[in-house]
Amino acid sequence: MTDGVVLYDKPAGITSHDVVARMRRALAAGHGPVKVGHAGTLDPFATGLLLILVGRATRVQRFLMALTKRYEATARFGAVSSTGDPEGEIDYTGVVPDGELKLPTGRIRQRPPAYSAVKVGGRRAYALARAGKPVELDEREVEVFRFDEVWHSGARRGFLIECSSGTYVRTLITDLGDAYCEELRRTAIGQFDVADADPDRIIGLSDALGFIPEVRLEADEARRAWHGVAVPGDAGGAEVVRLTDADGVIALAKPRGDGLLGPILGLRG
Repeated sequence: MTDGVVLYDKPAGITSHDVVARMRRALAAGHGPVKVGHAGTLDPFATGLLLILVGRATRVQRFLMALTKRYEATARFGAVSSTGDPEGEIDYTGVVPDGELKLPTGRIRQRPPAYSAVKVGGRRAYALARAGKPVELDEREVEVFRFDEVWHSGARRGFLIECSSGTYVRTLITDLGDAYCEELRRTAIGQFDVADADPDRIIGLSDALGFIPEVRLEADEARRAWHGVAVPGDAGGAEVVRLTDADGVIALAKPRGDGLLGPILGLRG
């Protein structure tokens, strides 16, 4: 079985963990027990692209999670939700804005919603919130590359949003005024697009990591890198590179400043 990434189009009504469990069972039926994870949670009400990590791909989770995200969001104005989405308690205010909205882009400060997966004292914030305990999360800096209104019908407006990892679209919507995120669909993560989703296809690890610059090694250097030994190479200014040979990816490495690339994460054997 190939280590790699599965592009999965998650439907509404199930959790990201549910998708991982489904994939784990399906892969185990044909190949035996296998490690499976994901790179970036989608709320149960949300749909769209999940990156399911298979085998050694679970080792590179943090690099995939750091990729830029693209979303399509529907905002319902004139109402607020306790969770910022349709799963919370809805209060109708009737306050619906007219005309063009000011949509923030660039680096912004954002406070994650209380109903989120952020950990507080070892527990998920949403678990504390559901238990009726006060949750106050620290602000974080995120980046919104694109925030465009693409349609408007009555109290609802549709938006296209491209943002950095860690951005809460629900918060972007609720910060617009009396509104909550009624529908949310993730359409892309980095170079991966939901249009290419196929639960039966595993994208090989070398291809899945194609967004990381490649340094090709000859046989002797490849063996050294496989054993975790630094090898000569030019990172070209990149913070992390992908060491490969004719058989695919060997490891991820960082430049050491002495003309050598030091492996930080082995991906073979």
